[in-house]
Amino acid sequence: MSRTDLDRPLAPAQDRTVIRSGTPESRAASAEIRRAWEILGRLNALRPGDFDAMRTLLGELTGAEVDPSVRVLPPFHTDGGRNLRFGRNVFVNHGCTAMDLGGIDIGDDVMIGPNVQLISSGHPLDPTVRRSQITIAPIRVGRGAWIAAGATVLQGVTIGEDAVVAAGAVVTKSVPPRTLVAGVPARAIRAL
Repeated sequence: MSRTDLDRPLAPAQDRTVIRSGTPESRAASAEIRRAWEILGRLNALRPGDFDAMRTLLGELTGAEVDPSVRVLPPFHTDGGRNLRFGRNVFVNHGCTAMDLGGIDIGDDVMIGPNVQLISSGHPLDPTVRRSQITIAPIRVGRGAWIAAGATVLQGVTIGEDAVVAAGAVVTKSVPPRTLVAGVPARAIRAL
């Protein structure tokens, strides 16, 4: 992930992409979810430590070769996989959920703790369309970032290079590089 990718502003919430039910886009997303479930069933049944098989299945899931330095511990969950990118030397601990419909880009040297949730999709607040629409916006995790146990990162958020998201934090806004954030919602605690 280049520096310019992290500096590019993300769309505000009202400008996020919307997928409406009954459209070709929603049918394609449903087909991707069914495809991912089949692959995830095999991935999550792997013997612990079988990283070659894990990377093969992650490659099938994402549609891209996964670097030999990547380690993902099952169980791992996603809703499609094709909008998920792993950099080099990435470590993902047990129980990660990466809802990638809006896109998730994980940079090099990133560490993701157990039970982290990366959620790039959601629903509108308006109750008249909430059940018939999905909003999506990408999540970007910069090089060297660490997302600690049980943290949640929501759609449209960029985690800057070498930033740290504390355990249990809920990140609703982008995090500057080399910054520690904590809390619900996450707030900057200090520069690193």
